Amino acid sequence: MSTGSKIDSNVTGLRYAEEVIGSLGVLPGTPVWVPLEPNSYADFGGNISTIPRNPINAGRQNKKGVTSDLDASGGFNTDLTQTNIQDLMQGFMFASFRPKGEEASADATATTDLFGVTLTAGFLVGDLIFVSGFTNAANNGLHLITAIVLDTTIEVLGSTLVTEAAATATIVNVGHQFAANELIAVDGAPGSYTAATKDLTQLGLIPGEWIFVGGDTVADRFVTNAGNNGFKRVKSITANTLTVDKSDVSLVGETTASGETLQIFYGRVLKNEATPALQVCRSYQLERSLGNDGVGSFDQAEYLVGSVANEAALNISTADKITVDLSFVSTDVETVTSTAGPKTGTRPALVESDAFNTTSDFSRIRMAVLDAAEEAPTALFAFTTELTLNIQNGVTPAKAIGTLGSIGTSTSNFTVNGQLTAYFQNVTAVQAVRDNDDVTLDFTVAKANKGITVDIPLVSLGDARANVSQNEPITLPISLDAATGAKFDANMDHTLLFVFWDYLPTAAE
Repeated sequence: MSTGSKIDSNVTGLRYAEEVIGSLGVLPGTPVWVPLEPNSYADFGGNISTIPRNPINAGRQNKKGVTSDLDASGGFNTDLTQTNIQDLMQGFMFASFRPKGEEASADATATTDLFGVTLTAGFLVGDLIFVSGFTNAANNGLHLITAIVLDTTIEVLGSTLVTEAAATATIVNVGHQFAANELIAVDGAPGSYTAATKDLTQLGLIPGEWIFVGGDTVADRFVTNAGNNGFKRVKSITANTLTVDKSDVSLVGETTASGETLQIFYGRVLKNEATPALQVCRSYQLERSLGNDGVGSFDQAEYLVGSVANEAALNISTADKITVDLSFVSTDVETVTSTAGPKTGTRPALVESDAFNTTSDFSRIRMAVLDAAEEAPTALFAFTTELTLNIQNGVTPAKAIGTLGSIGTSTSNFTVNGQLTAYFQNVTAVQAVRDNDDVTLDFTVAKANKGITVDIPLVSLGDARANVSQNEPITLPISLDAATGAKFDANMDHTLLFVFWDYLPTAAE
């Protein structure tokens, strides 16, 4: 609120727009300014440096200095929701999503249960799609593809669609339903799933990503051995065999009962890429509106220009929300007055989404010593009390004569580290630190049939000095340093991997 002499923080807002890739400081023709919900800011803006003049003079006084430099940067803290960091994490990971299939515009036809799309690439018969954005609720939700027609139509017989003209509706491939008795579980070292005729490589899965096995109905999951269902990490995949690891329990050989149509679910994968051709340096402009000063009809605003994602921190502690700290290194700062108005572009409304909490939204959190022959390694801890993960890109500004600010940025290695505090049970964890064992860490949060998985394939542990206090449980603080998983498995050539699940069955929660 402005009272003529001040403007309150509650009238401010924060948005970002992605710049043209490869053109630092340049916005596309019609940028999309995506809204954010910051809890607080950290060093947002430009820091001007000046150098005083200090000539030898009888008056023993300095003279007015000159402007010498500008360092632009900005950061903010926000609650973790399903949607608010997905797009920005591409910037922090210097990579792009690996979607299975996604269409951003569609129409629906009731008489034949068809979705019309621009292109059906990434969708197969038997795939499970999650649809959102239609006005009629019956068109949204989970559907099973029964046929692909002319590369522009998806048939979902068995659904009760309502005819609706082309809309900004999103169709995302979120899983696959196998034919009756097609997929079976195999007890091995490690365990796997095999298909008699289905080519599993068509699913688009890659080593290191996670799947959830089993649907919400009895006919869509393994019945005899519940441990064959649940979250599993893909270790390798061939035409007829899907080998997994990091399961809660070891797989038990099981053939689906007559008529069972097993379902598996997957999400959109984002990992730091080892192949240079797949690495993408995105840059952004951050727009912070600063309220109206009563002179013009618009809000004043400041812009961090040419902003490259530098550091991100996931903060997880007991009985709290999960929060994220994000920071950027920028090349310049610009301001606009209340008479000039904001930069052009579209400004969509905020997509409402609940924050993830650390009490009821964790489906899984596990740290274990890696074992190539065991898909369910024993967890080092039963419970943790605190976890912080830090992503660092080592972004620094590049300075040049004749430029106030920066002409660009430089980056160093992508690193991930953190700290974890767990309840002490036995000395196994301490010995794992001493032995410099190959350790892996992952966690999944889920609610309202959506979720996020974070996986670190290889971690080195440090510290592990037991904290013993009177009348308190013994805790074990541990430092974490991640590295490429290629040491353990050549196919796990990344340091960090996210899975954003557009749909998860209720069983996953």
